[in-house]
Amino acid sequence: MKKKKFSDEDADVVFVCERRGFSFIEIMIVIVIMAGMIAIVGPMLFGKLDEAKVDQARIQMKSLVGALDLYHLDNSAYPSTEQGLEALLEQPVVGTIPKNWRGPYLRSAKIPKDPWKNDYVYQSDGKAIGMKSYGADGEEGGEGINADIPLE
Repeated sequence: MKKKKFSDEDADVVFVCERRGFSFIEIMIVIVIMAGMIAIVGPMLFGKLDEAKVDQARIQMKSLVGALDLYHLDNSAYPSTEQGLEALLEQPVVGTIPKNWRGPYLRSAKIPKDPWKNDYVYQSDGKAIGMKSYGADGEEGGEGINADIPLE
């Protein structure tokens, strides 16, 4: 078998072939491209997050209405505004005391808060109910994400 002698030119070829990894410039170009994509897509995703919180509030209110309807079936009236949503967890001790209370009417140990960690606003005269979330700002009124979310 013949042995091949390597020249200086062959050494350069071997060195080029064994080179691995990316240069600093290549990495920076990829980072700039990714940052541009995030700048374009990011606001769209955050808009969807706000919409999801509004949907979550509506779903929670509908769930509370289901529990209030069970309360109404047992007691022939909804809890008053004074009794509040707490009447779903404990028998009311104020207002008209229900005689057929068979609660708790919720599985959780606490009344759920809206997605922004605020209490739902509940109103009732015993015959009809109203409920809403004050939205992201937690204050009545507002526009956009801060708008009140009424029970539908």
